[in-house]
Amino acid sequence: MNRVLSVVIVMLAFGALSVSARPQSNNIVPAGNPKEASEKTADQPNPAAGQNEKKSGEQNTPAPVPATAVATPLTPGNPNAATTDAPAKTIANVPSGAPASEDPKATPTTPPAKPAPAPLPPTSIYRVGVGDVLNIRLLNAQGREATLFTVMAGGLLEYPLAGDPLQVAGLTTDEIDARLTAAIKVYDKPEVVVSVREYVSHNVIVSGLVNDPGTKVLRREAMPLYVVLAEAQLKPEAGRATIMRVDGRSVEVSLKDPTATTTLIFPGDVITLSALPPAPPQFFYIGGQVTSPGQKDFHTGLTLTQAVLASGGTTRFAGSKIRVSRQGADGRLVATEYNLKQIDAGKVPDPVLQPGDRIEIGRGSW
Repeated sequence: MNRVLSVVIVMLAFGALSVSARPQSNNIVPAGNPKEASEKTADQPNPAAGQNEKKSGEQNTPAPVPATAVATPLTPGNPNAATTDAPAKTIANVPSGAPASEDPKATPTTPPAKPAPAPLPPTSIYRVGVGDVLNIRLLNAQGREATLFTVMAGGLLEYPLAGDPLQVAGLTTDEIDARLTAAIKVYDKPEVVVSVREYVSHNVIVSGLVNDPGTKVLRREAMPLYVVLAEAQLKPEAGRATIMRVDGRSVEVSLKDPTATTTLIFPGDVITLSALPPAPPQFFYIGGQVTSPGQKDFHTGLTLTQAVLASGGTTRFAGSKIRVSRQGADGRLVATEYNLKQIDAGKVPDPVLQPGDRIEIGRGSW
């Protein structure tokens, strides 16, 4: 009988231990998913919590809640991200073949485009026209003789090895060379050299005060005026060139101005050479003790003593002082006195006059 009671007591004690251990095992949460663990912990009843609530109602003291260890993710938006204390690294995407920039925020810049080459000036190129004779050499051929071909009406060039006639008017010799090279099929890599044998299409007409008037041929798209005049042999009395353009415009050029003679001449221009118009007459004025006072003709380089002699010289009452009045930029006269005897003796220089000067010779007592 005592043995049966001992077995019953042991079984009751073992049941009590299992019941008391069951709530504790339910509170263990795996660390892999803290969110699910917290939800399961909140949903399951806790017998110990119920007993604490009853006691808290009697004693008004909150019951302690068992703490649950939950791992907090480092990145709130991604709970599956790896948790680490190391600082985050910034990864810059570098295009294939491009060097990585030291600054991740820097944007790759494309190199600036190369500027287009400047067009050649018209004085350095020549565009073939109707009537020009071309010298076309094919270096691949058996014979090395130069062959001449004339640009026909319409700007066409007939070259037997190129097949159909080619349009060449307005092209340079280099451009014609490229077209012939592409058109010749009898050779794998034809070597063509094109040059101008006779210049015919670019013409100008020169007339007037030149020793060799007539039609002149330009060997460029434009030539300076002085080059054309050198070929036409300009006469000494020529002082002005009138250029009539194809579009009807007229250009006046003074040959006394060296910079003006660099004016470009284009095909179709008509150049007429003429003398400069006569300069308007210029005068000086003299009065006082001279034999012939009044308005006198002035010429460049006229001096004071020359002006007195051109007026008949001084009278016997004339003194040695001469007053020359000259109009300034503001219209006012500025007077300067000279001693005629000192000028005649060579002690002071003889002053040069200007157009419009007023000369007055007074009496000896003046």
